[in-house]
Amino acid sequence: MSDELPEMRASDAERERVAEVLRDALAEGRLGMDEFQERLDSTYQARTRGELVPLVRDLPYHDSPDTDGDANPEPAATGQNPQAPALRKKRRWAERIGGKATSRWGVGIMGGFGRKGEWTVPRVFTGVGIMGGGELDLREARFEERDVVIRCFALMGGFSVTVPPGMGVEVRGIGIMGGFDSSASGFADADAPRVVITGLTVMGGVGVERKLPREEKLRLRSERRERRELERRERREGRERRRGHGGPHGGYGGPHGGHGKSL
Repeated sequence: MSDELPEMRASDAERERVAEVLRDALAEGRLGMDEFQERLDSTYQARTRGELVPLVRDLPYHDSPDTDGDANPEPAATGQNPQAPALRKKRRWAERIGGKATSRWGVGIMGGFGRKGEWTVPRVFTGVGIMGGGELDLREARFEERDVVIRCFALMGGFSVTVPPGMGVEVRGIGIMGGFDSSASGFADADAPRVVITGLTVMGGVGVERKLPREEKLRLRSERRERRELERRERREGRERRRGHGGPHGGYGGPHGGHGKSL
């Protein structure tokens, strides 16, 4: 990313390009979740180009935040990993907004409930836990509306909420002898759903964390495994080539070796 005209105001398109680089870096394992979230928040808060530059300076395949540039450049033009379009396809948030809610509430009494996979999150979801709780996974979910509210009420229990990178999260709940984890709070992608997590817990709590969807994690794990196998194969072939080149001249007992012993 060029740091020319550092005081020029950054555009929304430039912020989105930087956010895309950060998400690709997270998917490739170049950034941890905490650092990714910190940089992503800084991206959406940035007012000038100069504030955007340090956020991706140590990452590969980034383009200059040029206002004349394409907001969604092709991988061939930027040198990006060819797998990046598949990741961006998963982030087409507009395709995941709309539809009839599949569940509007959950109750866990001395036990628990779960909502995960391709379920549709309602405009307002209410969870109740008494000496129990629930698990809400939004990574593969659809959303009845763009803005949703999750209300958590727990007595000696708790809830866990898992959201994907790029989704906006705001935590407002009150905890008495307990609490609501707000470490995953942050700004959303421009077209992403936004979730407000609120409620009340007594001697309990609500945890919120960001994770990649399982499908992306499995794919990235498979890609890393394939890269390691390719590297091992290349090293093995390199050793075999070196042995092959050295074979005809590497012996010591031949007629010209000078080290043979006559009997």
